Amino acid sequence: MEAYWSNGNTPSLSVIDKPNPNLLQSSEDDELASSEEHSDTDGTESYAGASEYMHEESQDLPPPRDPLRQSFKRSGDSIDGVDFISSLPDVILHHILSSVPTKSAIRTSLLSKRWRYVWSETPSLSIDCRRTDPNSIDKTLAFFSAPKITSFHLCTSLLNRIDPLNSWIEFAISHDAEKLSLEFRDFRVRDYKFPDFFYTNSSVKQLLVNSGSVDLIPRCSVSWTSLKNLSLSFCTLSDESFLKILSGSPLLESLELLYCAEYMCLDLSQSPRLKRLEIDRSDWFMGPTKIVAPHLHCLRLRHSRLPCSLVDVSSLTEADLNIYFCDLKTLTADFLQHNVVKMLQMLQNVEKLTIGGTFLQMLSLAALCGVPFPTLKIKTLTLETMIIRSVIPGITKLLRNTSGLRKLTIHTVKGSSISELHLNAYLRLHSLNQRQCWRSKDSVFPGSLETISMLVGKHAESNLVALFMERLLKSTKSLETMVVLLVGYLDASGFEELLAMATTLSHNNDVFVLIKRSYIKCVSNTFPQR
Repeated sequence: MEAYWSNGNTPSLSVIDKPNPNLLQSSEDDELASSEEHSDTDGTESYAGASEYMHEESQDLPPPRDPLRQSFKRSGDSIDGVDFISSLPDVILHHILSSVPTKSAIRTSLLSKRWRYVWSETPSLSIDCRRTDPNSIDKTLAFFSAPKITSFHLCTSLLNRIDPLNSWIEFAISHDAEKLSLEFRDFRVRDYKFPDFFYTNSSVKQLLVNSGSVDLIPRCSVSWTSLKNLSLSFCTLSDESFLKILSGSPLLESLELLYCAEYMCLDLSQSPRLKRLEIDRSDWFMGPTKIVAPHLHCLRLRHSRLPCSLVDVSSLTEADLNIYFCDLKTLTADFLQHNVVKMLQMLQNVEKLTIGGTFLQMLSLAALCGVPFPTLKIKTLTLETMIIRSVIPGITKLLRNTSGLRKLTIHTVKGSSISELHLNAYLRLHSLNQRQCWRSKDSVFPGSLETISMLVGKHAESNLVALFMERLLKSTKSLETMVVLLVGYLDASGFEELLAMATTLSHNNDVFVLIKRSYIKCVSNTFPQR
């Protein structure tokens, strides 16, 4: 399956390692030799449509290197004149071609007569038609002969394509597509309304709509009776339309709402099967200000300065929380600092919690202002943060209010903190002495600006990381495992020094400590705009 449904995993297409340099040449000769065998008018027109789609953008350019074609060339060895790949059963060939864009799959029709029609029976279609003539897409779909589609992905702009778009969606629905992915790549999508038949579909199980603020407001009832996974990005919703979607999707298990606008209350109380919810919000795409989800098990919430109240998440066992910070006016509003603590109060049954750096800084301000913290039952805690002093008050207060913590993961990130200048301005507004707030034993840790300079310049010293680990270990008594995933810290010698110090920390605190280098993890405080 493609990235839209399987996180970008693409299985290898190589079957045989020994290359056969004559495979493509001989195959193309076979194709030319057999061209007269398929010269009837209808067949020629359909195949021309596929070819037009395949070659439209390369008439005046050298042919692009096709990784799929190269893979076949590398793996096309033969024994006794029999091509291994071509001798595979159709079901395996269809599985291979389902893993690549349709344009690449069509190119395999040039390999030989054996391959000429294989792509047309592949139950997966992935079409990027932003710069392709709609007529050639129509001809390509007309050539498609599989009775059922397991996956249909369409990426398009809407210039003169509203009518063809409706017919392409209808094509996918009429072939009982189980996975339907629609991506719109320009702002003309605001003028587009999904046809009524889009909202009546008994086959689709996974639906993804990624648009430039398309209105997903059905004028009719919704009947997605098989839908289990729904992902909406940059869509415009209303509370009423969302209730229609939920009531028409009785089997819904997973919901993603990424930068969707206009709806304010997300009431999932009538969706007992819905267990996973992911929401990204911003000031431009505000999303819900209230969430009612008594059956939810897993919540990922990335939100803006505007508060989001968790009214009922009593079944929640896993949560991932962070805040996008905008400006100083955002920070001076007390409701935000109090809101993050209120969110913690609603996580009484959560056992696995991930918190971002900005959220931790807000917790620090709440702790410094004397806001009481709730007692939590967290067993596994992940902190995605920079190693800076402004997160320490929030972390230590959180750890002390978590009596049963077993595993703590520190995942260092880049670019995910509020400037300490803004934090100090907030403290002054509350008549708090910043020197007293940032305790002397925490002054060894850098401020946010110093850390950014350190990440792009000199490596952090190993003892700084060790001191951060020690500070956290002293704040918890039940910990069994500490994992440190370092991004941008330490050179090779510094890493070896840290390992030695970690051994001492592990022995002194009776905690298993694991330190690893991690891939670069950048977390931005900015977000998409309209």
